[in-house]
Amino acid sequence: MIQKLKLSSLALGSMVKKELIIMTRYPVNFLVSFVTSFIMVSMYIFVTLMFAPQRSEGSLAGVGGVGMFGFFLSTFFSSTLWEMASGIRWEQYQGTLECLYLTPASKFSSLVSKVIPNFIWTGFNSLAMLLFAQALFGRLPFHNLGVAAYIFTMTIAGIFGFGFAFAAFTLLVKESAILTANFLQFSLYILCAMFFPFSALPTFLLRISRLIPLSYCIDAFRSTLMGYPPGFPELLPIEQELIIITAFGTVMPLLGYLLYKAAERKVRIEGSLGEF
Repeated sequence: MIQKLKLSSLALGSMVKKELIIMTRYPVNFLVSFVTSFIMVSMYIFVTLMFAPQRSEGSLAGVGGVGMFGFFLSTFFSSTLWEMASGIRWEQYQGTLECLYLTPASKFSSLVSKVIPNFIWTGFNSLAMLLFAQALFGRLPFHNLGVAAYIFTMTIAGIFGFGFAFAAFTLLVKESAILTANFLQFSLYILCAMFFPFSALPTFLLRISRLIPLSYCIDAFRSTLMGYPPGFPELLPIEQELIIITAFGTVMPLLGYLLYKAAERKVRIEGSLGEF
């Protein structure tokens, strides 16, 4: 058992190294993604400053915390959603996906390795954006860091499960998955109120939001870091939100990977694994 785990770790390390080598072949991509992140944050900040009711440092920091902490989580959601799906498509384009499945290499490691390098870069980008926003908004609130770290961990685990499920969808529908990813990403930006309070949503959209576990992750994460100001969290008391978040982070990775294995088995039986 120990030997098997050691081999799996070595395989994952080799796959991550391969992805890092591919990423470093295109340094312009690093620069563009870094600059683009700051442009996006600047757009949000200047719009917020324009409509903020008061211009005291405290009020701007509070307003900024709602959007910036949601923005922080949204970058990891987008990265995981796109990297797993696009990684599968890229392997199909290159003609290496079917070859990979002929080897005893861990398919789980192959999926995760596509996300880890970009995940690290996303984390660096996101922290830089928070510091940039703090320089313009004033000091952003950073309370209850232990609870926030737990919420973040469970949220990331749930997002990984979502990525597995979408990778399964990509195997089945192929090129159509790209358009679906665009639709899904921007729909969840709105429904999960990633850049604004849930109170800004119309009633019928808020009802849909309450059915999405990611909404509670966003609500609890920013409410916890903001120190639970009046009206926050917005959807449920924090104790109930933590139960939902824990279930999301525990069940979704297992469910997502089971869906991926089912889709993988289907395309292998049909002989369409290498089609693109």
